[in-house]
Amino acid sequence: MKIAIVANTTWNIYNFRMNIIRKLTSEGHEVVVLAPVDKFISYTETIPEVLHIPLRHLHRDGVNPFRDLRLFLELMRHYRIHQPDLVLHYTIKPNIYGAWAARRLGIPSVAVITGLGYAMIHNGLINRIARILYKNSLRWHRKVIFENEDDRQLFESAGLVSPKKAVSVKGCGVNTEFFKPLNDGRTDEVVTFAFIGRLLYDKGVREFVEAARVVRQHHQHVRFWLIGEVDRENPSSVSHEDLVSWVRDPSIQYLGATDDVRPWIEKSDCIVLPSYREGMPRIVMEAMAMERAVITTHTAGCRETVDEGITGFLVPIRNAMALAESMEKIIALGPDKRKQMGQVGREKALHEFDDKIIADKLISEIMPLVNDGRSKP
Repeated sequence: MKIAIVANTTWNIYNFRMNIIRKLTSEGHEVVVLAPVDKFISYTETIPEVLHIPLRHLHRDGVNPFRDLRLFLELMRHYRIHQPDLVLHYTIKPNIYGAWAARRLGIPSVAVITGLGYAMIHNGLINRIARILYKNSLRWHRKVIFENEDDRQLFESAGLVSPKKAVSVKGCGVNTEFFKPLNDGRTDEVVTFAFIGRLLYDKGVREFVEAARVVRQHHQHVRFWLIGEVDRENPSSVSHEDLVSWVRDPSIQYLGATDDVRPWIEKSDCIVLPSYREGMPRIVMEAMAMERAVITTHTAGCRETVDEGITGFLVPIRNAMALAESMEKIIALGPDKRKQMGQVGREKALHEFDDKIIADKLISEIMPLVNDGRSKP
């Protein structure tokens, strides 16, 4: 079988889809990946049997209809040339324009909704347009897979997808052999909270900074790390002015971006993600796999990762004071109970979030569609 996988960046492929690719190739399937090329194209060196096709017209956050028309035509051309038996689409534009391209050629296709993204989180014209496009395109996918239950229920209740074709899995999974406890970098003298991720307001980075300022008033032995890059293409990206002010703030240590989060997780006592909404937060699963306590929000995606008071704490979105209170709880636990919380978190990661488990679940959902064969164009 030839399976095509489409995403909006090679970074997305490298960080989130390698488990699916390895599963498919290990079972003897031919895999073709379509995504704009970036520095993470190096993944092809580890899986040389994969054919990577650069997409030139996929601009992930653009709203130019002429560019999107070129993307639709580009996808159709590649699908016609390579004739996949099934196309697995990730992220919003492939989900929409890939559905139409595959439908025109009678190729079975699947959409994976990895999260709502800026367009669906914020009300306004872009939100309305996104809903119309989703409703029109998702009807042509054979199956629509969501990375959390809340998103599935939202799309069903809004009439954007038929309940007969909608299923959910627990995110993209985490490699629990790669993300595991290493040399413990924690000390009993200092408690470290870390925000690790893209610096987006929708990720709750502002609330993290505000909560840090509150907690630091009472605990000078606590430090707060901000780790991640500014995503200028995202409308929710933090402003230059805010970032400069945080760099100058003695309550915060901005440590820049990293391609390997493990050393920073290892040195942290608690990973904090006060996001407004997620598909399934990868950094939370990585932290749990490395036996770290977690604070995240009681919202879609995030609430499926944490067992309140057992593996971490859940707080309301956009609430810096509630976040500060949960940080106080982590501090009050002491080092032994924090470690115990992390150990329970790893057990949960092993049984629910391991990327092999997720890959098996996803493959079991899509393979019957390949056997159904092509539809009439």
